[in-house]
Amino acid sequence: MTLIPSHPSPSSPSAALPFQTWTWRGFPICYQQQGEAGPAVVLVHGFGASCGHWRKNIPDLATGCRVYAIDLIGFGYSAKPTPGEAIAYTFETWGEQLADFCREIVGGPAFFVGNSIGCIAIMQAAVDHPELAQGIVAINCSLRLLHDRKRSLKPWHQRIGPPIAQKILSVKWIAQFFFNRLATAKTVRSILLQAYRRADAVTDELVEIILGPSRDAGAVDVFVAFTRYSQGPLPEDLLPILPCPALLLWGSEDPWEPLTLGKEFAKIPTVDQFIPLPGLGHCPQDEAPEVVNPIVLEWILKKQGESNLLE
Repeated sequence: MTLIPSHPSPSSPSAALPFQTWTWRGFPICYQQQGEAGPAVVLVHGFGASCGHWRKNIPDLATGCRVYAIDLIGFGYSAKPTPGEAIAYTFETWGEQLADFCREIVGGPAFFVGNSIGCIAIMQAAVDHPELAQGIVAINCSLRLLHDRKRSLKPWHQRIGPPIAQKILSVKWIAQFFFNRLATAKTVRSILLQAYRRADAVTDELVEIILGPSRDAGAVDVFVAFTRYSQGPLPEDLLPILPCPALLLWGSEDPWEPLTLGKEFAKIPTVDQFIPLPGLGHCPQDEAPEVVNPIVLEWILKKQGESNLLE
């Protein structure tokens, strides 16, 4: 078990904003913070990413908010304990982590902003701890299309592939071999170029933000644990029971989470606004921060103002 992962060096991406450490259940958790006034905002990354993925968003949001970007346990430069021994890598676990972070570091309720699987983590935190959630901003929410419940509705020949792949990856040497081939600058860049529609946003800095934490001991075990995790909540389970309003942003050219499916969420009463982002991919906040930041900041300050009027 790795209790203290390697920490980013001063030359690492986002090093201009200091990395801080919070101890959660005995494990070091990495986060960044900027902004001294206004509502609290907690930024939560997607699969394989980290707080560095918000480097283009934190300064703008911090002009009107107290902004925190956190590495979920198992990702980024947070600890990567062995799955199943001390930590179960589930959305319930990450929801508890975020709730405790709000209590111990933020000091109270917050607006949660997530990308991809981070959206489900923040929804879980809000549902389980309604007193801590002022609002949800979900950016290209993971639809969890390989979830057991969704797979069960497909023809048999489309159902068998994922379980076979999960079984194969449970063999440690195979998982290590596959991960080693995946965790290279060339492969990471190729995957990012699929996810992003603006190729110039896929920089060496971004590749290193994704690749750096994969060198930590324990990274491969967390990767396998999550790829085998096809249970737990779906966004359509959590969105209708949110205790707070939600803003959904969706890059229209996302190759993994189709806009046509995401638009169905606009019908859910807790969704305050659903805004398609034309020409953008799976990570609009990084691909086009000049588009995303003003939308997010304006919505958060508006909701905070409405909340103040009701008090």
